[in-house]
Amino acid sequence: VEGWSSFWARNYPPAFFKPLSHRAIEKAVNLDRNARKDGRAEYPPEGSNEISTTESDLMLEATKHVENTVINNGGVIRKLESGLSDSLEDLDENPHDDDLSNIQEFTIEINPGESSLHQLRNFRGLGINRISIGVQSLEPELLKFLTRNHSIDDIYKTYNHARIAGFDNINFDLLYNIPGQTIEQWKRNLERIIMLDPAHISAYALIVEKGTELHQLVHDGKVSIPGDPDGTTWLSFTTKYLSDHGFSPYEISSFTQPGQECRHNLHYWRMEPCLAFGPSAHGFDGHRRWKNVSSMQDYLDKIKNGESPVVFTEELNYKNILNEKVGFGIRMTEGVDLKKIQQPELSMVKLNLEKAEKMWPGCIVNNNEHLKLSEKGILFADSIAVDLMIG
Repeated sequence: VEGWSSFWARNYPPAFFKPLSHRAIEKAVNLDRNARKDGRAEYPPEGSNEISTTESDLMLEATKHVENTVINNGGVIRKLESGLSDSLEDLDENPHDDDLSNIQEFTIEINPGESSLHQLRNFRGLGINRISIGVQSLEPELLKFLTRNHSIDDIYKTYNHARIAGFDNINFDLLYNIPGQTIEQWKRNLERIIMLDPAHISAYALIVEKGTELHQLVHDGKVSIPGDPDGTTWLSFTTKYLSDHGFSPYEISSFTQPGQECRHNLHYWRMEPCLAFGPSAHGFDGHRRWKNVSSMQDYLDKIKNGESPVVFTEELNYKNILNEKVGFGIRMTEGVDLKKIQQPELSMVKLNLEKAEKMWPGCIVNNNEHLKLSEKGILFADSIAVDLMIG
């Protein structure tokens, strides 16, 4: 049976599914400054002031109309302060023209050791109130395997600096199922992370995707993916351990302290619209997806010349959107509201649901109005999602 992740990899570019954010005018902003060139982040030329005169003005205008915004890291670390802050300096002089008070969640993603205390303070001063730190692991040998450049000290230093800078809403990104990783190491990592008292923990299973170096290493037998621990699974262990320590799962890979669910994640999983700014950023208007040009310089040139930076668009029909909503929905504890599905597609979903309930006994919770997965069903969410899709 084809897994959910494989379905997306076969049908859609992975960059379509970046975490986004939500509300107000039912739109969010995806600010992606992590354009890639030869495997490295592509930055504007040194000394360039283009950011402050073009893109930052667009960023600022967009953030005035949404409640939640995500900034993906990369070149943003080097240019956000000087560029966007130049625009935000006008706030004191024209407070009624540029009001960012409606932004309830404004997230930046960083890697440990990447941002100084001074930078973090500046980010907080810009109105960014949530930070996501790409920890991945607290084991030096696993970080080396993952080709991560940060150290364990960098993780703690970045976290402490974020607290000093005034960030109360902090997320840690962690990976499990890494070659060479043991369940004892994973438990130790979770213990240490919990002691830091973050608001949110994202715990993802490392996936071996075809065409990657890791896939080749596994195929050649040079590394192996850890099997499930005795008497449980990596996911079951993770969910129970974090739940027992106050972090409730609201999606397969997302765990939160009370009231700290990530708004931009929920927006993304609920298939709600977003705006797209920056190279490689992807937008969605409820029916159509689009992608901006990948090159930073090309993006800036097009904006400066009044041209569209969009290089790819895709129209989605109702069935496409419904399949995605069901697939994402059953991964969340809130599930799927069947009352919102139109006919005749609802009948098709219910027919597939009847078949899936027989194929996956004890895995699906269905009261004819709402659909979600049981604790057992969560373990097979990807496969169940594919079985529920309509053609």
